[in-house]
Amino acid sequence: MRILSTAILFLLVLTSYGQNSQKQEEFRDAFNAITTAVPVLNIAPDSRSSAMGDVGVSTTPDVNSIHWNPAKLAFLNDDFGISLSYVPWLRTFVPDMNIAYLSAFKKIDKTSTLGASLRYFSMGNIVFTDQSANRTGEFTPNEFAFDVAYALKMSEYFSTGVSLRFIYSNLTGGNQSSGSDTKPGTAFAFDASLYYTSDEFQISDIDAKFRGGLNFSNIGNKITYNTGGARDKNFLPMNMRLGGGITLELDQYNDLTFNIETNKLLVPTPGGTLDTSSADVSVATAVFGSFSDAPGGTREELQEFNLGFGVEYNYDDKLAFRTGFFHEPQNKGNRQYITMGAGLAYSMLQFDLSYLIPTQQNSPFANSLRITISALIDKKSSEDETPPTLN
Repeated sequence: MRILSTAILFLLVLTSYGQNSQKQEEFRDAFNAITTAVPVLNIAPDSRSSAMGDVGVSTTPDVNSIHWNPAKLAFLNDDFGISLSYVPWLRTFVPDMNIAYLSAFKKIDKTSTLGASLRYFSMGNIVFTDQSANRTGEFTPNEFAFDVAYALKMSEYFSTGVSLRFIYSNLTGGNQSSGSDTKPGTAFAFDASLYYTSDEFQISDIDAKFRGGLNFSNIGNKITYNTGGARDKNFLPMNMRLGGGITLELDQYNDLTFNIETNKLLVPTPGGTLDTSSADVSVATAVFGSFSDAPGGTREELQEFNLGFGVEYNYDDKLAFRTGFFHEPQNKGNRQYITMGAGLAYSMLQFDLSYLIPTQQNSPFANSLRITISALIDKKSSEDETPPTLN
């Protein structure tokens, strides 16, 4: 019975693209991608960061910082902001799969900021059949995650942040799978992050500023979809993201920012030293053991680090052009693509758009588009009748 067909397809194209090209590689480079439950939690939800090679932990703060690095919220200049993003996802395979992302923040005082977000993922309509291929019903698998975050500015240069997350994943609509009763999976998780921004300094008479960030995300309990599956549990996409960036203030109106980041899943590697088939592997063991459990040794561990590079040109905080590149090693999923996009600020509104260009033919990520619209309110700017600026 085709119960989890759409979910399985999503997992395969997200983490296993390029598998056929690895069959003739040596064992040490054999395809060995890491899979988790609810991988949508690590998909870039907004247009700005996705246009810059999926970087965001060390970029300048914006309304969608809660996803990339909650600590960045403390450095926002506006008093309140809200943003809505829409992502038609993997439309090459599923015509009605999409992601919607709503985020907002509110400054409490000069040092504290609250944030919240809601992510909804629809996997498209699927038809259920029995073993004789008789139609038994329809269902649209879906997942959502609700976050609340708090960011605290510790000094003029440094901030910390934490997010709490509730996750709901309904893949079957209660239908049976392989003779077992199923249920929606639920989980709780948290993010913990740091953010640093430097004083201005000079590079060849050009004012510059460095920023750095670190975020541990989706640290939470394992999730199960079987009513009696005490041992059938899956890890969340626990992740570490680390990066840095530098902004060059070319003149009064023109800025150029470069960012580079790496991220790594903090879950066991298939076939590694941790028994991934055992429900006894704790979250803490998985997180710390994920740095040394790969069967291919240090070489394979290093291949589990993805790289993202992004560039943003900003004119007078009103117009922005962005591009970037994302690279995942072939034996870990082979997601490799060029990104580009633009942003425009008008009055209190911001419009952002991004587009993804895969470097391989027949990629499931071809024609991936993201659209974001945001509204920012700054009390001081409102009093002075000065419109908000583009982050």
